[in-house]
Amino acid sequence: MYRKKLLLHCCCAPDSTVPLEDLPVEGYNVTLYWYGANIHPAEEETRRRRDLLSLASRSNSRVIVEDTFSPPWMEASLPFAEEPEGGRRCAICFRLQLEGAARAAVRLGIGTICTTLTISPHKDEKLINSIGAAAAENHGLAWLPRVFRKKNGFIRSVALSKEFGLYRQSYCGCIFSIRRGEDHEPVSGGETSPGPA
Repeated sequence: MYRKKLLLHCCCAPDSTVPLEDLPVEGYNVTLYWYGANIHPAEEETRRRRDLLSLASRSNSRVIVEDTFSPPWMEASLPFAEEPEGGRRCAICFRLQLEGAARAAVRLGIGTICTTLTISPHKDEKLINSIGAAAAENHGLAWLPRVFRKKNGFIRSVALSKEFGLYRQSYCGCIFSIRRGEDHEPVSGGETSPGPA
């Protein structure tokens, strides 16, 4: 069976569960992409990356871990540190992550990119898809527009994450969004826990 190559930008393991189930059924050969420069502190990034690798092993999926960040994430986002969640800082963060995914796709010879970010009910799917489409176009790639939270996608991700024992974070990831997570409201589909597993 012919399978189209796709690079899937993964924001975390819980949000990757549904895309990893649905995209192969649609005929995609999925390679996962992890951009961790936006995750703070370092222990949190390690934990989230470890869970993504664990999830990928369940489906024998390859994971590309980004190790080159240009421009540096903190340098780009710091001017917007005081903005609320969902403001310009988030748009910059999405752009940095999706531009990184596009560069990785070019390096790997993968012609289509997509992201798991749209499974979250806390994120603007129109903004994410427009930034992703621009990043793809800038690098001569195709963008696969998806809103993974549709058709009970988020609810499915919660159930799958619990089944797989995935860590559920209480804030988006950056040092500035930790303030939002102080009330420990889960923002993904896994299990909330106060410290590293």
